[in-house]
Amino acid sequence: MEKVALCLRSSLGYTKTGDLPGRPGKSSINIYTCNIQADSMSPQSSKKVLDGGWGWVIVVACFMAQFLAYGSPQSVGVLYPEWLNTFQEGKGMTAWVGSLVSGVGLIASPVCSACVDNFGARPVTIFSGVMVSGGLMLSAFAPNVQFLIFSYGIVVGLGCGLVYAATLTITCQYFDKRRGLALGIVTTGTSVGGFLYATAQNELVALFGLNGCLLIVGALALNLIACAGFMRPLNMPGYYLKQKAALERTEEQLFEKLPADNLKTTPGAGEKTLTIKDLLITIDAKDITVTEKNKSFMAGSAIVRIIKKKHKAYSKYMNSTADFLHDRNFMALCIAIFLFTLGAFPPVLFMEDVALSEGLTDGVSIIPLVSIVAIMTGVGKLVLGILADVIWINSLFLYAFTLLGTGTALLLIPISKTYIELQVLSAVVGFFSGNWSLTSYITTRIVGLDNLTQAHGILMFFGGFGIMIGPPVVGWFFDWTQSYDLAFYFSGCSVLLGGVTLFLCTLPCWDKKKVDIDRPDIQYTSNCDKIASVA
Repeated sequence: MEKVALCLRSSLGYTKTGDLPGRPGKSSINIYTCNIQADSMSPQSSKKVLDGGWGWVIVVACFMAQFLAYGSPQSVGVLYPEWLNTFQEGKGMTAWVGSLVSGVGLIASPVCSACVDNFGARPVTIFSGVMVSGGLMLSAFAPNVQFLIFSYGIVVGLGCGLVYAATLTITCQYFDKRRGLALGIVTTGTSVGGFLYATAQNELVALFGLNGCLLIVGALALNLIACAGFMRPLNMPGYYLKQKAALERTEEQLFEKLPADNLKTTPGAGEKTLTIKDLLITIDAKDITVTEKNKSFMAGSAIVRIIKKKHKAYSKYMNSTADFLHDRNFMALCIAIFLFTLGAFPPVLFMEDVALSEGLTDGVSIIPLVSIVAIMTGVGKLVLGILADVIWINSLFLYAFTLLGTGTALLLIPISKTYIELQVLSAVVGFFSGNWSLTSYITTRIVGLDNLTQAHGILMFFGGFGIMIGPPVVGWFFDWTQSYDLAFYFSGCSVLLGGVTLFLCTLPCWDKKKVDIDRPDIQYTSNCDKIASVA
């Protein structure tokens, strides 16, 4: 019995040394070590695997996960005309399907990020694979647009949001110096998926009809479960920390009769400082012990202490969120992403319909405009990701430049008179839309890696809100004016406003003013001396 108990203790990070209690000098118990292969690594070993090794396997797995999850949503513009012909609804109402599938996942980013924190990237990716596949297959039996909004827009959208949060989080954990390149490769999966799925869905609709196309694409999405198998976590997720705390509490009850001198913890175990996330997760496991020890008249006061501690932990969490929003650079980035997604996403959905409405093409071409946008977005993600790693390039200014380029291209779309001009402008919009590979990189630079998940969730909330309302607004503009001109002028101005706002708010002069305010003790004899001092 003691050997079994020692085996349990060693699996929790404890070892039994010395003689039996009360039997000095007599034969001691043999030490049994039960090495349980944990799927996570210690902090010491995690530092050694950064920027290489298994990290590149993670990159490939995350690339394929985004490829499978976002392939159909990124090429939803091919399905949009089919839904218009099938259900005979207005463009504004039908546009909700394409907007929700991309917007819901981003709006729910704080929830998706919390799921990744608590359960890890692997379980979340498995669950998201079931959601994406089930939503696509369920959409094949949609009787109307309202059902399609739920099955394709909400269910598939939430699944894509979980995949996005899981893949970006685990990629950032495995890379430091090459993080920009790694994120660029991973996020290219959505673009490659949109490029290939646009042509594939076009052919599948011609061969098997709209319903058969959705069933086949949904079956392919089940391969997300296989991609999840390679996502080995570096850090133990919060759910397992809570289970480990509960197991340690049970183990302490088994060994409460043993003296504490005979027990020692394994080096490196339990030395990690608790973060806000750990505090929120493990507070239940710590306080349940208090309530069990005070089963009598002290139970009420113990419950009060639990409530107070929970309130303190969540207050600290909300305060940290408020600190992010008070940061000038972070808030400017949130506004810029909202305006960018408000104006830049509708072309992905409406580009084919623009060509059909203007009579520039008789039908969907072999390489649709959606495919051009998707493949150039992939190129942009790679190029911009590489540029972000260059030391002398300011990533915030780089992001602002992409917004200015996108807005200019959107303003030129209404005056395009040929299909070739639309193809060129689609390529430009697609390339600058590759700035999605910069969001995690910039967020890490602003708030740090420890706060990446929480801050990135807030950032994606703003982006998802813009994506969700952008296409319906453009669709309503068309229903009102029977032309896309006013809609694209609105989109281009929105994106330009976001770029100008981000550029002005991140100018170095704001930081110089803050330095002057923080150092009132310095007296300058002239403006030249002040300029020289600041320089």
